[in-house]
Amino acid sequence: MRGTDETSGSLFSYVDLEARIPARHPLRKVRQVV
Repeated sequence: MRGTDETSGSLFSYVDLEARIPARHPLRKVRQVV
């Protein structure tokens, strides 16, 4: 890809995944078991 990369920053999410999953979500239990 050539040129400036001014718009490529919006393609990525820098939010912590732990912050996206609620504390009482079933995936947290699955993670403990696995």
